[in-house]
Amino acid sequence: MAIDCIKTMPSITTPHHHPKDQDQCKDDGKSFVFDAQVLRHQTNIPQQFIWPDHEKPNTNAPELQVPLVDLGDFLSGNPVAAVEASRLVGEACKKHGFFLVVNHGVDKTLIAHAHNYVDTFFKLPLSEKQKAQRKIGESCGYASSFTGRFSSKLPWKETLSFRYKAEESSSKHIEEYFHNRMGEDFAEFGTVYQDYCEAMSTLSLGIMELLGMSLGVSREHFREFFNENDSIMRLNYYPPCQKPDLTLGTGPHCDPTSLTILHQDQVGGLQVFVDNEWRSINPNFDAFVVNIGDTFMALSNGIYRSCLHRAVVNSQTPRKSLAFFLCPKNDKMVTPPHELVDTCNPRIYPDFTWPMLLEFTQKHYRADMKTLEVFTNWLHQRSLS
Repeated sequence: MAIDCIKTMPSITTPHHHPKDQDQCKDDGKSFVFDAQVLRHQTNIPQQFIWPDHEKPNTNAPELQVPLVDLGDFLSGNPVAAVEASRLVGEACKKHGFFLVVNHGVDKTLIAHAHNYVDTFFKLPLSEKQKAQRKIGESCGYASSFTGRFSSKLPWKETLSFRYKAEESSSKHIEEYFHNRMGEDFAEFGTVYQDYCEAMSTLSLGIMELLGMSLGVSREHFREFFNENDSIMRLNYYPPCQKPDLTLGTGPHCDPTSLTILHQDQVGGLQVFVDNEWRSINPNFDAFVVNIGDTFMALSNGIYRSCLHRAVVNSQTPRKSLAFFLCPKNDKMVTPPHELVDTCNPRIYPDFTWPMLLEFTQKHYRADMKTLEVFTNWLHQRSLS
């Protein structure tokens, strides 16, 4: 198998308990800090970033042929185009859960600005970026790799994550976040990413219509479920690495969220595990990469599956990407529509809310390809205690 999954279910004693796994970092006050501007001058990379031999990257992975879904006619209300788009989406989600969308209606200038501000933020001195420092157990803020959380198999990357709430009362939430964490000079950051997230939310709701159609439920079912989504936006920055054959930009995992809409720059790095081998999804600036996450796998009663994927790095060029993770509103119960459950297709996963799964991945378990399975077992154990 491509990764070593955590085989034992963590025993949860308090809300802040972490699994007693060899990757877990001890809170000794001496956590390693990932500063690419310092590390680039070293000949070797720190041991914490060196992955086991069987997980080391294959930089020559063959290209994965994923469907290219043209949303232009669908978004304009063409019923024939909607049927064809839903067919392509359904085929992809049954096979590996990845597809590309073009003619998506998102302004190219907005996308370009969003990428430019990724560069601007991550080129700041570490002390400036740390104004938005992510705290252990939280899902938002600045993170330099997984330092402070894990002590081995660290990813060679930096991230900045923040919440997007689709409720009308939260229309300035992201602008306020940047102003409060980074100061007045970052007002334009907040405006750009507020607009970008609103565009991603709109796009994701359209994709949810296609997913509903492809599953044979009403076109509105999942759109309405996610209409007031409480999602996560993440800026990914992968600095050049002097030993890219020893590490990974993002380790193998399935997204625990519902739907991921990713925009890559022109530097390749995304790989998906399909048919027992790693395959690459080449950059296409005109397209978004869309994939199913664990939460939607539960919503589909396991008909659609989230897929293992990772990111590799290179020694020459920084890579950046914009990832919008669609998540339900916090009080929404994740349960499949009745059309997807019958005597031949019984329930696979118990009811849960998105905050329960998010807490599990942030405080108890390092996300991998077994996250939803282990989470299900954990919920069952809790119900018995």
